[in-house]
Amino acid sequence: MDIQEAIIAFDALSQETRLGAFRLLVKAGPEGMAAGELSEALNTPHNTLSFHLNHLSNAGLVSSKKRGRSVIYSARFDAMNGLISFMVKD
Repeated sequence: MDIQEAIIAFDALSQETRLGAFRLLVKAGPEGMAAGELSEALNTPHNTLSFHLNHLSNAGLVSSKKRGRSVIYSARFDAMNGLISFMVKD
């Protein structure tokens, strides 16, 4: 991860709802969570959450896939690990 990618990732995480969503997705593991579950857990309207999840997705921090009628979001652990590695490298 280069400095520009790190800046984009940190920018995406520098908002309370996005940080909360990302933390929940990390805790959920590779299986991820449905958008409705995230909305309920964060007490955030669906349309507002969709905006924030799109921001995280554009930063490369989350991915999504359709499962039936639900959209499942997952943390991209490779991106998270890249961000951590960027922070600790010399």
